[in-house]
Amino acid sequence: VQLQASGGGLVQAGGSLRLSCAASGRTFSGYVMSWFRQAPGKQREWVAAVTSGGSIDYARSVEDRFTISRHNARNTMDLQMNSLQPEDTAVYYCAAARSSRFLYSTTLYEYWGQGTQVTVSS
Repeated sequence: VQLQASGGGLVQAGGSLRLSCAASGRTFSGYVMSWFRQAPGKQREWVAAVTSGGSIDYARSVEDRFTISRHNARNTMDLQMNSLQPEDTAVYYCAAARSSRFLYSTTLYEYWGQGTQVTVSS
């Protein structure tokens, strides 16, 4: 079972990036899928989540700028990030956990992607 995150890069403040997460090895029906991020010297933090049924939740710091989406038939998940700011700079990880509810703790997630670097310059 693998999660593969992609789409990171370097962007100026105010710009946009779209991250993608491709799952292989199993279907993630019945799993909640999330994006987390980890900035240098900080703990990994939850960013956004989407359940198998399509319910969505965001961290307050991103809720007006980021959009999470999920495509169950393709086993993929995206994160559209707009109005990026330097404080969004981090390695972004996708993760999956068997749950119908939102999960916010890293310890509850079974599957992780390898991470993709997002750098926002001022």
